[in-house]
Amino acid sequence: MRCLLILNPGSQGGKSKAKFERIFAFLHNNKVKFDYKLTKTLDDAYTFSLEGNKKGYDLILAVGGDGTINRVISGFYDLQGKRISNSKLAVIHTGTSPDFCKSYNLPLEIDQALNAVLEGKTIQIPMAKITYLSEYDQTLDGQPLSLSHKKLQTSYFACCANIGIGAAVARGANSGIRDYIGDFAGTLVSLIKGLVSYHPVNFSVCIDGKQEVLEKVYNIFVGKTTYIASGLKVKNELALNDPRLYGLIIKKLGLVNWVKVLQKLYSGNEFANNSTMSLLYVQQMEIFGSSTNNEIEFDGDPRGFLPCKIEPALDALEVICPQKGLHRFKIDGK
Repeated sequence: MRCLLILNPGSQGGKSKAKFERIFAFLHNNKVKFDYKLTKTLDDAYTFSLEGNKKGYDLILAVGGDGTINRVISGFYDLQGKRISNSKLAVIHTGTSPDFCKSYNLPLEIDQALNAVLEGKTIQIPMAKITYLSEYDQTLDGQPLSLSHKKLQTSYFACCANIGIGAAVARGANSGIRDYIGDFAGTLVSLIKGLVSYHPVNFSVCIDGKQEVLEKVYNIFVGKTTYIASGLKVKNELALNDPRLYGLIIKKLGLVNWVKVLQKLYSGNEFANNSTMSLLYVQQMEIFGSSTNNEIEFDGDPRGFLPCKIEPALDALEVICPQKGLHRFKIDGK
């Protein structure tokens, strides 16, 4: 087995570097052939992953937080959403909020994750494809995405994308507050501050070919997983092999019901759709351009601008998962 390690020395405030020698020693002791790359920016993780897939590594091992994992995932795909190699993905989480690992029962302990690599068992995880703009373009306000736009970007994510308050919350949570008060509390404080200062806007959307206007929107979640950010959870019915996405729309919040919405999101319990909080399942969602709130966030980081198009990737990704974790997943809703 030929393995490429992509390591982010800056994850968890730089604390992850202390774990690298332990990982190298384990692989050496178990006679695993490997090369490694150290990232200087998150985009390096994508570049190294793309190169590793093209060079035919059997396994690409992402060592970092969800931001690093997300960039590594994008390196497995072409612009159409198809896998570019037979490489498998493995993850050692050294970041702050392990939403990807918790959603798919991937081990958080380094030794367990490395033993899973040796075991070699995998699951097929459907990924989401998102197409968006790298720079805001005022001419597309209220318009769908132009696939010939010169600033077009295509990425892939495993957990959740957010349009609305999401980018501001992520930026606040990533500002360093979590280093002082912890992941959960830091994100909660950032979320509450965002809710107090945020002004809801109307978004034009196209959901599975049907266009409509969503009024006074606080956030649109479009995702695959239950865990979305630092304790926030979306209970959904998607089975492991279900290619669809869920869409959770939060709108028309008042001083009273925003507390109830937070309780539902942090509890992860099922809820009945109402005028404030509604969950639906989609094959494709487009959110048109907006002059008043145009940022996109996915898997923990602000990434670009509206308009955007979110849909399933054409191929699932083969991810290392320990055998004991495989029984947890529903197949075809069972």
